[in-house]
Amino acid sequence: MSLPDLRGDYHVHSTFSDDAESTLAENLVAAADRGLTHIRLVEHVRRSTTWLPDFVAALAGEERPEGLVVHNGVEAKLLDAAGSLDVPEDLAGIETILIADHQFPGPEGPWSPEETRRRLDGGLAVGEALDMLIGALVAAMEATGAAGSNQSAQLAHCFSILPKIGLDEDQLSDGQLARWASAAATTGTLVEVNEKWACPGPRALEAAVAADVTLVAATDSHVATDVGRYRRVAELIGQVGAR
Repeated sequence: MSLPDLRGDYHVHSTFSDDAESTLAENLVAAADRGLTHIRLVEHVRRSTTWLPDFVAALAGEERPEGLVVHNGVEAKLLDAAGSLDVPEDLAGIETILIADHQFPGPEGPWSPEETRRRLDGGLAVGEALDMLIGALVAAMEATGAAGSNQSAQLAHCFSILPKIGLDEDQLSDGQLARWASAAATTGTLVEVNEKWACPGPRALEAAVAADVTLVAATDSHVATDVGRYRRVAELIGQVGAR
């Protein structure tokens, strides 16, 4: 069984993200104080983002605490059922793209939770909607993890969109989870177990473990005092281990 090491935090935001409170330096100090061995500093981006060179340069200039491996990444919204991402073209110096389900990936573009619920109430079958989500995630993983790509992929708080639209992970079929996990394994996509959103759940994690997916722990912290502090992740891991 390959469960995530809680000495790593693979999703940490700094003040380069407009909703975060702590600087790069404060996050690095917090990680060292927590005894972490790995940290990934991640910032929210859109296609229009222009400040990534500043982020890369700023992180490169920070002092690395001894024993701490520092990674970087950008968190990009899944845009549509084809797996398009809201990410800028110039990703020089960026290691990993975090694929995030902030909204539902509709055929023609992202649907808000309210729009998705309206469509479900209007007759969109739950199975069809979940197929659409899984297909978008698979396509995004395949595009990001394609041979020759300069960036690797990581799934950020995967399936966090489901409760927002009135669904839950238990409605995903075994076949859908197997397809999702197989794509992550084949493309080398990391799957984070997210503290903030407590996802993916035990069934999805079991599918990932069965497919030999690499799982990592992530707080999704926006303030340094949360870096490396796990409760919900530890509970999820415990549930998978108990099964």
